[in-house]
Amino acid sequence: MEESRIKKQALNPYLPSYEYVPDGEPRVFGDRVYVYGSHDRFDGPDFCVNDYVCWSAPVTDLADWKYEGVIYKASQDKRNAKGNMHMCAPDVVQGPDGRFYLYYEFHRLTVTSVAVCDTPAGKYEFYGYVQRPNGIPYGEKKGEVNLFDPGVLVDNDGRIWMYTGFSPLPGWMKTAMSMRGLRIDGGYCVELEKDMITMKGEPVMVLPGPEITKGTGFEGHGFFEASSIRKIGDVYYLVYSSELSHELCYATSKRPDGGYSYGGTLVSIGDIGYKGNSTPRNYTGNTHGGMACINGQWYIFYHRQTNKQKCARQGCAEKLTILPDGSIPQAEVTSCGLNAGPLSGTGVYEARIACNLSSREGTFAYLRTREKDKKRIHPYFTQSGGDREKDGDQYIANMTDGSVAGFKYFAFSGQEKTIRVNVRGTAEGLILVTTEQRKNSVAEIPIRASEQFQSFTGNLTIDAGVHTLFFRYVGKGALDFAEFEIR
Repeated sequence: MEESRIKKQALNPYLPSYEYVPDGEPRVFGDRVYVYGSHDRFDGPDFCVNDYVCWSAPVTDLADWKYEGVIYKASQDKRNAKGNMHMCAPDVVQGPDGRFYLYYEFHRLTVTSVAVCDTPAGKYEFYGYVQRPNGIPYGEKKGEVNLFDPGVLVDNDGRIWMYTGFSPLPGWMKTAMSMRGLRIDGGYCVELEKDMITMKGEPVMVLPGPEITKGTGFEGHGFFEASSIRKIGDVYYLVYSSELSHELCYATSKRPDGGYSYGGTLVSIGDIGYKGNSTPRNYTGNTHGGMACINGQWYIFYHRQTNKQKCARQGCAEKLTILPDGSIPQAEVTSCGLNAGPLSGTGVYEARIACNLSSREGTFAYLRTREKDKKRIHPYFTQSGGDREKDGDQYIANMTDGSVAGFKYFAFSGQEKTIRVNVRGTAEGLILVTTEQRKNSVAEIPIRASEQFQSFTGNLTIDAGVHTLFFRYVGKGALDFAEFEIR
């Protein structure tokens, strides 16, 4: 692939194709943005199987991501010496002492662990557990909050706040949590001492869970998980994953520990709700992320699902607009979220940057669909081989008759004349390229069966301007879609 032609553009997903870092918490320290997240394993058996890694980029070039390496291993925690528990979504903040504190929880424990480092992306060392003044870790006793997905704020006045909680819809998971005697009714906040680990007072509920939203303004968007806190001016923005799971919502307050009002949806990985859309444009599942102001522009970071499973997730990001009244309209899922603008109308692009993907029968939700019900006609993102640290070759697999891959957005000059696709499979038919999902085609590309990836080209007729590109396969058999080139 001619990477040199597009390497200066920022794409979604923003990390290399072999990297699976979901739950991204973006943090700007100095002149770089660092993304901290959990770490899925491609084709892994569960969420968050790998150790924590970190990626960073200059705030002035969000296409130039650097791998900082493994920053913390699950086996470093005193309660996980055998390394058999998985670290869930973390957060990192700089404490009053200038050091950097990593907050996380294990998938089988209900306490919040803390690690510390002198630099944002160095080797973190185990520090301890968020605890009561008597030294007893918080979250171990019956009646305490089920701690999950911590988000931390070091406020302008030096006070430190931790947000956490888990509140699933009724079902086996909620029953299991209730049997353990944990509070799972919403999102909670607790103040910490300057040592970043000792509780100062008792936790208070700040966001209602799905079953107690009536009359609160959060109806239909009750708190599920994924607390992430930011302060903009004098307003606190608490980002969270709602009971719908596929969306990140936000709530605002003038104080950190209560009084939050529902704000709206920041992003849905299915674009559900965007400009009134009610039909999922992508396969949905859980998502998690946070907001960051990078070089004067606000973004929301989130993740998508790949490989026909719920636990091979990749990070994406979109621009946000904060209106004068403090509200934030829902962002659209795109292929160019961190880019300065639309992608170039000429160049080679990997099919993996598709932001819309569906079969002729639409989509489904990975999180709530049994494996045997996932029909064979559905396309999906995947790669060859197993989990690895480099040389990714991610592609869209199994595009059958009526499958659509959509890409947004490109800036065309009107001089582009051809479009080439690189595909393989049993397909015999056409790829129809349109600028909107159901409009007339701007290119028609005949496809023949091929065991190896092969290029096919069609003439392109497109007006100057900013356009989407939708690739719809029509025909027999199925194809794998690796890349396309516009010339």
